[in-house]
Amino acid sequence: MRAAVAMPLHYSWLLLVCCCAVSQRDPASEQLNTYKLLHTGKANILTGYGVPVYHKESSLTVGPRGPMLLQDVEFLDELAHFDRERIPERVVHAKGAGAFGYFEVTNDITRHTKSTVFETIGKRTPVAVRFSTVGGESGSADTVRDPRGFAIKFYTDDGIWDLVGNNTPIFFVRDPMMFPLFIHTQKRNPMTHLKDADMFWDFITLRPETTHQVLFLFSDRGIPDGFRHMNGYGSHTFKMVNANNDAVYVKFHYKTDQGIKNLYANEAANLTATDPDYGIRDLFNAIAVGEFPTWTFYIQVMTFEEAERFRWNPFDVTKVWPQAEYPLIPVGKLVLNRNPSNYFAEVEQIGFSPANMIPGIEPSPDKMLQGRLFTYSDTQRHRLGANYLQIPVNCPFRTHVTNYQRDGPHTIHHQGGAPNYYPNSFGGPKNTGGPDRPSFSLSGDVARYNSSDDDNFSQPALFWKTVLKPDEKERLVSNIVNHLKNAADFIQVRAVHMFSRVDSELGIRLAAGLGKHVNVP
Repeated sequence: MRAAVAMPLHYSWLLLVCCCAVSQRDPASEQLNTYKLLHTGKANILTGYGVPVYHKESSLTVGPRGPMLLQDVEFLDELAHFDRERIPERVVHAKGAGAFGYFEVTNDITRHTKSTVFETIGKRTPVAVRFSTVGGESGSADTVRDPRGFAIKFYTDDGIWDLVGNNTPIFFVRDPMMFPLFIHTQKRNPMTHLKDADMFWDFITLRPETTHQVLFLFSDRGIPDGFRHMNGYGSHTFKMVNANNDAVYVKFHYKTDQGIKNLYANEAANLTATDPDYGIRDLFNAIAVGEFPTWTFYIQVMTFEEAERFRWNPFDVTKVWPQAEYPLIPVGKLVLNRNPSNYFAEVEQIGFSPANMIPGIEPSPDKMLQGRLFTYSDTQRHRLGANYLQIPVNCPFRTHVTNYQRDGPHTIHHQGGAPNYYPNSFGGPKNTGGPDRPSFSLSGDVARYNSSDDDNFSQPALFWKTVLKPDEKERLVSNIVNHLKNAADFIQVRAVHMFSRVDSELGIRLAAGLGKHVNVP
């Protein structure tokens, strides 16, 4: 036997320092050490079909240098799964973070809705929340200038309710026909595979309804400081229905209790280079150390009669409802207190759709909402499969689903021998009975109505004149100039003209800023 060798003193000191340094790392960095402490038993490696694997380090070959054999089923099991372990990333909102918690009712709004979520003060409903950037790919940075997704999944007594919103109360376009066309401008040039300023600003200046959201995007709030320090909004107008089938229109707001914090452009650029996963890390660590982020939940309410005589289209998602006329009504508290146990299972596979509504919550005539009722469910079926609602993170686990949907890939809940047709005489599920959704009247000429000129500047003007402080205006102008300067000259001219319709001062300041970047031969 070899004699034990004494560890040099300087090496022992170095090891001690390293161990201390490790213990001071944040919870996200310590995840694997935490797992090791909690799982002291030694689990054996098994194949996907449950058979022990005795030699994981090597494949089956003819001699040490010979070819592999097709009968190496452990290798085939490993590589066949590896080749398929990624699923298509989301077309938009590809990069995101998730967490779990609950929604608790603090104020009675049963006069507006029969939804079981809001039925009693103190009631708690489990929730999952996914935050995201919009335009970038899954590997993009969390600190780019981009709207942020803020989607909430309520696991209610009546099934799943998905409130799929953003960190802005408005959106770029108001007609869903324009949605995929706009998203293309946020993606990469199909020839160069590069982000293209011409694509972005050409569309923006040809569709001035985007002005309101563009000003928000290039303001300080265009780069939130992580996900905990930003508000959330349902953005669209929805309908609430009470126990008497009386209905009102509502908008949803969830205000951060941590306070609004944003990143200046230079700070965001530094984080993009040094910590591109800043937002995911910040959320995980806050929850891991017990600093549970919370948001106060509000609604705005507008009656049908008020909507009929409102001075602009109340279902226009490029505009807000003035809070002086339609004040925020407090409803409850949103609390996130658990991190995902596995990112792929609970964040990548979570699928949201505005079409997932429960009794008491219904769609309004908002055109963008109507379009999203189809496209979100459709894209989840493409990404996750026809039975995506059976995946644990998506399933309505507080109800027992019985229906006449059957089979398809990844069927988990097959419903045994229950009849798969309706009507039937053999004990299959029946209609719930009771009141259906209340009826409503529709009238008008069927046509394609171009809404591109529906008052695109009055609310952006208020944002510029009354919301932004002088230093915030200065940064807004700088942010626009630094992006717009990369677009073609004629597009820059058109942009200055568009923003001048918001306020002449804004146009003048943009023109002056762009003038500093003119290339003089």
